Amino acid sequence: MTTWVENPEGGRDRGARGVARAWLEVLIRPRQFFRNGVAPGDQAPGLVFAVVIAAAYATGLFAFSPERIPSLAGGTAVSAVLALAAVALIVAPAALHLTAALQTVLLILTVRDRGGISETVQVIAYAAAPCVFAGFPSPALRLACALYGAVLLIAGLREVHGTTTARAALAGSVPAVLLFGSVFGGIDAGRTVLRMVGIV
Repeated sequence: MTTWVENPEGGRDRGARGVARAWLEVLIRPRQFFRNGVAPGDQAPGLVFAVVIAAAYATGLFAFSPERIPSLAGGTAVSAVLALAAVALIVAPAALHLTAALQTVLLILTVRDRGGISETVQVIAYAAAPCVFAGFPSPALRLACALYGAVLLIAGLREVHGTTTARAALAGSVPAVLLFGSVFGGIDAGRTVLRMVGIV
């Protein structure tokens, strides 16, 4: 699940510059990015990307909402460092691959001719790009990040797996709700926004 292709065709650049470039490209040119930046078997850059996004989200969350830091050991600062390490080393990779497993099953049920699992892993990883800002204490911003992430997921599934928007939306709806709605807080943010505008 974490194969690193040495010289992939069309794969992502490595290193901090590659992560930054991928982040910018997927936000402003998603269709082109998913067409050219996702290569079979080239999961490692996507995994690194997902870890960076998750760590940035957790850092923002802990910085602006210290009460969200789990009590682990040695006070707040040590607990925050340990929690961030757990996010980077355990939580983010596990969440990425569990979501990809679910997404693969749903694609099998909805898309006849599709790409491989590695491409699905990469699509999910890069679709999380907007959530680098989801840790900021703004329900509207968090909701926007979650919604844009869901849109990117559907766009990526459509492009990479060569299917229609409707089929991509059908296949990606449950993973999008779980990842962007639950993990990145889009559902709670949406409820807060609705309360703020007086709808609920």
